[in-house]
Amino acid sequence: MSKSLPKRSENYSEWYNELVKRADLAENSAVRGCMVIKPYGYSIWEKMQRALDDMFKETGHTNAYFPLFVPKSLFEAEEKNAEGFAKECAVVTHYRLKNNPDKPGKLMVDPEAKLEEELIVRPTSEAIIWSTYKNWIQSYRDLPLLINQWANVVRWEMRTRLFLRTAEFLWQEGHTAHATREEAIAETEQMLHVYATFAEEFMAVPVIRGKKTANERFAGADDTYCIEAMMQDGKALQAGTSHFLGQNFAKAFDVKFVTKENKQDYVWGTSWGVSTRLMGALIMAHSDDEGLVLPPKLAPIQVVIVPIFKGEEQLNLISETVLPIVKELKKRGISVKFDNSDKQSPGFKFAEYELKGVPVRLAIGARDLANGTVEVARRDTKEKKTYAISDIVETVSSLLEDIQTNIYQRALNFRTENTHQVDTWDEFTKILEENPGFISAHWDGTPETEEKIKELTKATIRCIPLDVVEEEGKCILTGNPSSKRVIFAKSY
Repeated sequence: MSKSLPKRSENYSEWYNELVKRADLAENSAVRGCMVIKPYGYSIWEKMQRALDDMFKETGHTNAYFPLFVPKSLFEAEEKNAEGFAKECAVVTHYRLKNNPDKPGKLMVDPEAKLEEELIVRPTSEAIIWSTYKNWIQSYRDLPLLINQWANVVRWEMRTRLFLRTAEFLWQEGHTAHATREEAIAETEQMLHVYATFAEEFMAVPVIRGKKTANERFAGADDTYCIEAMMQDGKALQAGTSHFLGQNFAKAFDVKFVTKENKQDYVWGTSWGVSTRLMGALIMAHSDDEGLVLPPKLAPIQVVIVPIFKGEEQLNLISETVLPIVKELKKRGISVKFDNSDKQSPGFKFAEYELKGVPVRLAIGARDLANGTVEVARRDTKEKKTYAISDIVETVSSLLEDIQTNIYQRALNFRTENTHQVDTWDEFTKILEENPGFISAHWDGTPETEEKIKELTKATIRCIPLDVVEEEGKCILTGNPSSKRVIFAKSY
């Protein structure tokens, strides 16, 4: 608490890393590239989980769990998927350790315990799930099959950053099977909109809904849909993906069904997921140089009440007023903490709860009791006002809704101000250099041009927006004809 955070304007990366640690969200672990999610950070993730899980169940999905390990032969059955993830896989080759005869007290891998077939630690679960679906699906009556799992996955990253990119991370992955292509595409799009609704209504993060280019498509998918969010440094962050798998995995794992017409056909598949990367998006989209700014819907503590007192007698008097307020707020489903500890000063507590992004802080002392008032501070604007104690429950309820709306609007305004429409290469490179953000520009549709732009500028096509308007234009790099604009940005 004694040292202020780095400034976003001076070193955005250092500001982010320090904030994650100082706000008690996560820390690096003893395992290289992995993280420990601390209780406060995990509380935010739990609120995300609950909200998303409810949304999944409202759309007909149920949860299951599948093994962490995938036999190599299953993993390589869908060739594009296997090739896409091959360089990121952790592989189990042995099943036992033994004492090291040359180093007393130490262990070694037992060379006699080599597995007959290597096991892949799942980087994604399509292989193990589709091999299971083969046993679950025989007829159109078994479809659609709508399954989600909450799990961890491992992708062996060399350069890691807490929440944004770690070797192991938490996520959910939905895997569904359908009787027709149209049903599968409708499912893929539906789940994309579920993610977008969650991002905007719970995280207060505006997103662009779009499709990935062929270059950026999930390995093994026919189409990948995504939501893209803008962080405060102007970079894009992919906040969720939904994949139309066609019949690729069904054919790889021989998942067939008998149609209503009594014919054999392969099922149509989808997969979709979001991860603890959303925690990174939440932090980078809203927080400031004093700490976290959390939208009330995801804040573990929505309201903190700090008593200002001298001695037990004053605290007891304040508590008599505060405890009924706490009870009434909880009745309304508002999470509230009455911090009556005497271990830290009120000033220390104010700074701590500001750092942790608690949306509303109430402060009440002996003078406030005498006046029948309480000081209310909101985290998003840092505005402080005095309200009547008798009105405080209604005031706080209304204020939380206002804060949720304001945080979203502020992020939307920021994105609008930092989205640029350009028509020339010079404009494109100038904006990338001087004023990073989203760039709406024409592209000729070829993978070669896409790769060349990435090579020259490090900017990638984030998505082809679903609401894109058809218009004639010229590619910013090649000058070749283009029928629509796409969104470019540098990204995480």
